[in-house]
Amino acid sequence: MTSHLEQSFDQYARIAKLPPGVYEYRFAAHHVGLGPRLRERLAAVGLKDWRFDKAWPDEKVFAELQGGVWSGGRHVTGIGYEGDCEKLNAATLLGWRGMILTSNALKSDPLGCMEKIRTLLKG
Repeated sequence: MTSHLEQSFDQYARIAKLPPGVYEYRFAAHHVGLGPRLRERLAAVGLKDWRFDKAWPDEKVFAELQGGVWSGGRHVTGIGYEGDCEKLNAATLLGWRGMILTSNALKSDPLGCMEKIRTLLKG
């Protein structure tokens, strides 16, 4: 089931005519190859089984949707923020580019957010 934030993102993405993308894309797992002993292979190269909220794997573009920024959600706790930094730094080193979008950003300028993703998708 998708969250309200994901539903809003999809609505605006359809209006902006963005390609659909993939939710919960396991970029690190795909990097080392899915299959048996996945966690061992991830650990061997310093990765975890991270996921992007939304991804366009062929273009190596992602969107992270950050809800709960003002209500004390996981992303604004010390451990949550540290984990997000680790994940996004690893993704960058693997050649991924993306946007981190808060619920407020989507609410205040949804089509601007979609245009930024379109720019990334164009390369």
